[in-house]
Amino acid sequence: MFTRTKTRTVHFDAPFTLNGLDGLHPAGDYRVLDDEEQMTGISWLAYRRVATMIEVVAGSKTSLITIDPAELEAALEKDKVFSAKRD
Repeated sequence: MFTRTKTRTVHFDAPFTLNGLDGLHPAGDYRVLDDEEQMTGISWLAYRRVATMIEVVAGSKTSLITIDPAELEAALEKDKVFSAKRD
């Protein structure tokens, strides 16, 4: 089965935490990787997400941590509300 990885950058204006991450992480830009696999048995090309990971830096060490994509979207939405209240 064919797989691909899509990379995107997300931005947090406030410190945040997610399940799987140790403690509170500072505001800033974070790289997110979505692994997708090609779906077979259908008449058009389609992919489904099978894993989402966020890249975190701790000192000189960079780690990819598997996270729940729905939890990430909820955290980004919460951050957006926080940012709107500050403005």
